[in-house]
Amino acid sequence: MTQQTLTRREIQYLQEVLSADRKSCNIRLREGEYQYSLAKIIAFFQLELYFPDVKDIIRRFYGEEKTNDIQFIRKIQTILKKMERSNIIRILPKKRPWDLQRYALSSFKFEDVDKNLVILATDQQIKQARDMLNSMLTRQGVSKAKMLGSRIKVSILILIVSLSYTAGLWALLQPIINLIIFVPAFFTAVACSLMLGKVLSRD
Repeated sequence: MTQQTLTRREIQYLQEVLSADRKSCNIRLREGEYQYSLAKIIAFFQLELYFPDVKDIIRRFYGEEKTNDIQFIRKIQTILKKMERSNIIRILPKKRPWDLQRYALSSFKFEDVDKNLVILATDQQIKQARDMLNSMLTRQGVSKAKMLGSRIKVSILILIVSLSYTAGLWALLQPIINLIIFVPAFFTAVACSLMLGKVLSRD
């Protein structure tokens, strides 16, 4: 499964859900019924830190062929809308206007309208998802720090190259060329240009 790039709000929402207590809902979540099956599928995706759209859900449970059945898609969307009104799931805002809406559970534990406790993920699964999220956040933090360091290095090199070329040009424009200024400025500009090229090619 290709992991989506998560926004800050989505990360915050995942953290809230992974630590949420059981929630009450006003519909039945009984095994064998659509609501239960859909909640289980969304739980499967969410434990992988992925927010599925309706086609992801249908593909997982009913197969690829059903993702092209418009009437079936609308039927599932109607049930998902009912589940949203019952506070079981949340419909997430689209990132782009042409994207399908994505869905997320509000908790992994519910008390349904019949007062049955419905557990969609074990404590161990929730812990694993929380560890995976923390690991992802750590990697993102390291990646951002590297990116910031790289940007600072690029900015410094550009500044040195600009100053060196300016100094070299100034030395050339004098009535008598000052080699003490021109030669170091020229070699500094060339060396920093090569370093800049390497840094940019790595990024």
